[in-house]
Amino acid sequence: MKKLIFSAFLTLLSCTSAWAAPHAVGPYAVTRHVTLGGRGGWDYLSLDTASHRLFIARNNRVMVVDARTGKLLAQIPGMQHAHGVALVPTQHRGYVSNGDGNDISVINTRTFKVLGHIAVSGKDPDAIIVDPASGHIIAMDGDSNEISVVDPLAGKEVATITVPGNPEFAVTDGRGNLWVNLEDAGTLAHIDLNTDTLKNVWSLAPCKGPTGLAFDPASRRLFSVCANGLMIVTNADNGHRVAQLAIGKHPDAVAYDASLHNVLSSSGEGVLNVIHQEDADHYRILQNLPTRKSARTLALDPVTHQIFLVGAKTVGRGKPVHDFGVLVVGRH
Repeated sequence: MKKLIFSAFLTLLSCTSAWAAPHAVGPYAVTRHVTLGGRGGWDYLSLDTASHRLFIARNNRVMVVDARTGKLLAQIPGMQHAHGVALVPTQHRGYVSNGDGNDISVINTRTFKVLGHIAVSGKDPDAIIVDPASGHIIAMDGDSNEISVVDPLAGKEVATITVPGNPEFAVTDGRGNLWVNLEDAGTLAHIDLNTDTLKNVWSLAPCKGPTGLAFDPASRRLFSVCANGLMIVTNADNGHRVAQLAIGKHPDAVAYDASLHNVLSSSGEGVLNVIHQEDADHYRILQNLPTRKSARTLALDPVTHQIFLVGAKTVGRGKPVHDFGVLVVGRH
């Protein structure tokens, strides 16, 4: 996202969620709220399921939390407007996108030490992921309409891909395909990572401000969540739209739980939308769970089916963040 979360909520704090009442009862519930505190905004969070550790991008640092106990294990300093952390658990490495530094910090996820930095040519690296096929780190450069492809072993950027819009979150299929939401254009871009070229751009209209993106590899379906309260389901192979559903406004993350066939979207309105996949092209609202205003990013544990969200009681430009913490959502 273009700015850290607290700067986006001047109007949201006074809003009443339209999703709090309908479908509030269901299989999911907020089971725990862990207060972490601390100053500054936040952005994406990532879960290492092997070590049960949450890595939270927190502006000038990365907070590391034990997902089982909620204990704050470490704060890794030296970040410059950190947006996200891409994890490579087998190498005990994490890659942090620094929006103000125009680089990626390399961290050791066992010792919590910064090992170095990798410069990118684009501006404001934001969302960041790992391509499992190549092992490359892929950063979305939000202010330059570019995508940086980084070889972590070589420690350098090996390619840049120009896209016709502001790249937000992205997903890969591990077979050389990458899809990314273009936030300002309201479109979805399809990229060939084998040649680092743009293949297709598909409209998501009437979606405005697509941010979070998730992928179901079995049905080859993409889930884009939009600032104006829509989720668009797209066929990943041909760009055909197969479904459109109403969700909470101002989401910033979405995840797909493959074993339960549930799509999970977190929004700034303070609701976790749970959408059940009946089949590849048919979906229904299972639950709209009230969470916390500002809790618009999430991480899913596909083993336990727990969802981790981060938010604060007080947010807003020029205001101190109060009661920042993690909400844990589990199944009954």
